[in-house]
Parts: sequence; C-alpha cells; structure tokens
Amino acid sequence: MVDPLSSPDSKGRVVTDDEDGLRLDRWLKEHFPGLPFGQVQKLLRTGQIRVDGGRAKANARLAAGQEVRLPPSLRDGGSDAAAKAPAKPKAARGGKDGKAGGAKLSDHEIKDIQARVLYRDAEVLVIDKPAGLAVQGGSGLGRHLDGMLDGLRFDSSERPRLTHRLDKDTSGVLVLARTRKSAQWLTEGFRHRTIKKLYWAAVAGVPEIAQGRI
Repeated sequence: MVDPLSSPDSKGRVVTDDEDGLRLDRWLKEHFPGLPFGQVQKLLRTGQIRVDGGRAKANARLAAGQEVRLPPSLRDGGSDAAAKAPAKPKAARGGKDGKAGGAKLSDHEIKDIQARVLYRDAEVLVIDKPAGLAVQGGSGLGRHLDGMLDGLRFDSSERPRLTHRLDKDTSGVLVLARTRKSAQWLTEGFRHRTIKKLYWAAVAGVPEIAQGRI
C-alpha cells in the first residue's frame, strides 16, 4: 500500500510563531473551516495528517516550526468541496448597533476608541474602558467594546482579542491581545491569577470598621 504522504502531491504547512501552542484540531479548523469534524477525526485516525512525519492526535499541541503534512485532497487549501466550504458566520451579539456583525465603524467611533489607548506594542493593547460601555454584547445591549475592536487594528491585519472582562458600569484598564500567542498567555494568566488585578472604589464617607473582608 502506498503511503499517501510519501507522494509528491502531498503538501506540508509550517506552523507559524503565532500558532505556537495551538491544538492540532483547532489549527485544522482555522486552515480548513469547512472541513467536517468527523472527516478531521478520520484523517487523523488513518494517519493521513501528520506532524513532523509522525501520527498525531487531535489534542496534540503544535510548536512553531513544525510541519503539518496534509494529504493530496487538502493541498492548496483543499480540493474537497467540504474543505473549501466557508464556515458558517456566527450570529452577531448585541445587534447591529454593536458592530459585531461586521458593520463599518464611523470615523468618529474609531477616533474615540483609539483615543482611549494607554499602551500599544506588537503583542498587547491597553485601553481605558469607560463606565457604561459593555465589554461584550447581550440581550438589550447595543453598543459594546467587542463590536468596536476593528477600530483598534492599527498596523495589524487582525482585530485584537478580549482576554478578560470588566462590568459595564466599571471603568478601568482593559488588556487586549494583538496575537493568538499573547491571547493564550494573557487568558491563562487571568484564569490562574498569575496576573494581579487591583480595584479602587470611590466611596462617600468613612466606614466605621477599619478593616474587613468582602
């Protein structure tokens, strides 16, 4: 039996730095959004998709520089109709006013959200979220930060990613990731509390008790 991956028609793709740490099944979903889950599992189970020449499971974590070897049916983006089919668009949250569905932001909205940037580098954005602005959309919410992230692309081809939340009525510093790798690091840091948060509250008067725990 001829190994399909030994054929000159088979094609490999190198894992980029931004994809470092991504699960293999997630990597395949991003590169082939129309490929059904069942077909992905079959290709992996039969060894038609390999990492650095070896078989790999769906939950394998990829490292930058590794080569994912693909069968001829997926070369050049996939010749199968399923592989080429576009992913179903997700429903926009927060309605059309939230801009989550891809509606274009006005110049005023872009200028307003960019004016709130406190710090920016290649990996992260730090912004000053005002009170009254929801981070994500929901029932009855129109305007929200998630729907304005396209205005914070700057020189990047990707919109920044949310990594933590602040309540709608809370003002404060919000850290956004500009790459997948920084998003993973920040999300893990907030989840495991290796990144510390400090909250200040403006109060009227002085509490009678000097200290306590909420």
